[in-house]
Amino acid sequence: MLCFSKRKDKYTPVLVIFTTHLCALIINGAKYMFFIAISPKIANLGFMNQKIAQLALVVSDYDEAIAFYTQKLHFRLVEDTRLSDTKRWVVVAPPGEGDCRLLLAQAANEEQKSRVGNQTGGRVFLFLHTDDFDRDYQNLLEQGVQIIREPSVEAYGIVCVFADLYGNLWDMIGERE
Repeated sequence: MLCFSKRKDKYTPVLVIFTTHLCALIINGAKYMFFIAISPKIANLGFMNQKIAQLALVVSDYDEAIAFYTQKLHFRLVEDTRLSDTKRWVVVAPPGEGDCRLLLAQAANEEQKSRVGNQTGGRVFLFLHTDDFDRDYQNLLEQGVQIIREPSVEAYGIVCVFADLYGNLWDMIGERE
C-alpha cells in the first residue's frame, strides 16, 4: 500500500507492506520491519471459518429412529419440532463434546424410501469416535445392535462396524491401547 506522510509541510511517499504478522515500512528507501498483531478477522480476510454441523439421515419413521438413537446409542434428542402434519425437524447428537449432529429426515417419497438404510451404497456411512471403546462396544452388545465386523486394531485405532436400525453402517472407533 502506498501512503503519504506529512512532515514539515512536505508529503513523503511511504510504502507499507503487510503480511499476516509482519509489516515492512519503507521511507525514502530506508527499510523498517516490525511485527504487528492483526485481528483474526483481518488476517483471514477472504477465508471462512466453516464446519459440518449436521448430516441428514433418511429414516422410515421419526419415532422409531429417535428411540433407536436415544435408547440404544444414548444420543441426546436435541430438537423435535413439528413443521407440518407430515414433517418434523428432528436432531440427535452423541453424548460428549462433539459438534456434529444428525438430522433425522423421514422419507417423503418413493425415491427417498429406497435410500433408507443404504445412503452410501453399502459403504460405512458414519464414524462414531469414543473415549472408551470397551464400554461402548459392550453397550452395543447389550442393546442388541447388529455387529457387522468384530473389533480389530488398525493403525488409526480400535474399530468395529455396526448397523443402525435401518442397516446404515457405522464405524465405532476408539484410541489404540
